[in-house]
Amino acid sequence: MKKTKRSKKSRSWVIKQHRDQFVKKSKTLGYRSRSAFKLIELNKKFGFLKNNINLLDVGSSPGGWSQVARKLINSGKILAIDIQEMDKINEVTFLKYDFLDDSVKKKIL
Repeated sequence: MKKTKRSKKSRSWVIKQHRDQFVKKSKTLGYRSRSAFKLIELNKKFGFLKNNINLLDVGSSPGGWSQVARKLINSGKILAIDIQEMDKINEVTFLKYDFLDDSVKKKIL
């Protein structure tokens, strides 16, 4: 039986994920995703996450960015929204909606 290209691509992705230093480091440090390191780097460079701001995390699942933002924003509010479910993060409000839906805009505000 011939193997399809799709399965070959899938295996290749799994191998890359297994070798990725940021995937390993995120698991070690307890981050939900490797993208947490991207937000940390961006904030070091531009300093946009300040202590008393309100933040809207659109497309938040699995919550790596919300997790980092919560550590950096102590007294502001964080609202995370996504179509997919996201595990709870302390002091982060999560809405499971499509943010493009007009009725959701009112809920966000």
